[in-house]
Amino acid sequence: MVTLQNVDKYFYRRKSNQIHVINNTTMTLPDEGIVCLLGPSGCGKTSLLNALGGLDRFDNGTITAGEVSVNRYGKRAYEAERNRNFGYIFQNYYLLPEHSVAYNIYLGLHSLKLTHAEKLTRIRQALEAVDMSRYIRRKVGELSGGQQQRVAIARALARR
Repeated sequence: MVTLQNVDKYFYRRKSNQIHVINNTTMTLPDEGIVCLLGPSGCGKTSLLNALGGLDRFDNGTITAGEVSVNRYGKRAYEAERNRNFGYIFQNYYLLPEHSVAYNIYLGLHSLKLTHAEKLTRIRQALEAVDMSRYIRRKVGELSGGQQQRVAIARALARR
């Protein structure tokens, strides 16, 4: 479970063009299920997700993931928790186009303590889940945008 307690984030803090993108936000995200964040462009959805996932700092409040709580980004324990238990699907996928589908997913498993064989099993399972098994050796740059998106989803799924 991930919990935010009174989290704030500012851009251009203490300047004339200050933007308060996350405003005293408190919420608890369940271990299972789907959570949908809705709002207009620029309202802070991505900033909130980046703070939750430890990819971006926040200015005030507390974020707790599992047993680890932090008051701002950068704590080693939270980074370790993120690496163990978070998977990401970025808007621009962050795939290496000159490398194979399998290699791109394999890189996403690097921080997990798995054997090479376990990583290959997870890659195959994740690709099956997104109907991309037949492209396991294909270079990512040769895939359509939708296929690349499914590779990015598979990369997150492989981390479990």
